[in-house]
Amino acid sequence: MSDSPDAPESAPLNRLRATAAAERPQERLEKFGAGALTDAELLAMLLRSGTRGQDVLTLATRLIDEAGSLAGLIAWGEEDFRKLKGIGHVKALQLLTVMEVARRIVGQQGGEEPLLNRAELIAAYLQPVAAGLEVEKFWVLCLNRKNRLIKRVEISSGSAHAAHAHPREVFRVAVREAASAIACAHNHPSGDPAPSAPDMQVTRLLREAARAVDIPLIDHVILGRTGADPIGRGFFSFREAGLM
Repeated sequence: MSDSPDAPESAPLNRLRATAAAERPQERLEKFGAGALTDAELLAMLLRSGTRGQDVLTLATRLIDEAGSLAGLIAWGEEDFRKLKGIGHVKALQLLTVMEVARRIVGQQGGEEPLLNRAELIAAYLQPVAAGLEVEKFWVLCLNRKNRLIKRVEISSGSAHAAHAHPREVFRVAVREAASAIACAHNHPSGDPAPSAPDMQVTRLLREAARAVDIPLIDHVILGRTGADPIGRGFFSFREAGLM
């Protein structure tokens, strides 16, 4: 074969066509079930098609490589998906929908209700729910006498910079759910969990309301991302900071 610079470039390998028919994702899914598929193959089944010069398996593999893992895609927004050639507006929305379903499933997993009496436990419970959100949301975690979760309630969904929560709404939920205590949390889409002046004010009002209705406020936690947190924790606790 000629090594001349004028020799035509070989076409990129089409991994799907190069795979034996019986070993392609759809055939393996039908024969062995979804558990037999690799992460890339599962993602390829969702994408359904690739693009010119890039088959669907290659595209799926590139997505996972860029995110670091299949789980890493949960935190992606539309613009992240569309950076890759072959992901347009419609495919990006389809993928966002799937990732949101995954996030909600993780947040609603059964088993014994989680113990939420410390900031790190609250943050660990809510991080899968908050990952990738582009707006602020505010949650009330209603707890029983052993500080285990009774119910998580989203009080508000705001802008990229604020989610307004009035103590009246917070404690209305607490009373309705017969909570023995509550914890509050909200996310910062920027990833930096440092509290803003409004965050400080809301926490002060929540603290005063908790005393008035005699329902303990365990903590108010702000969720961010480890990489964007100057101290590398990925969350801020008002109780740990001595502000409760």
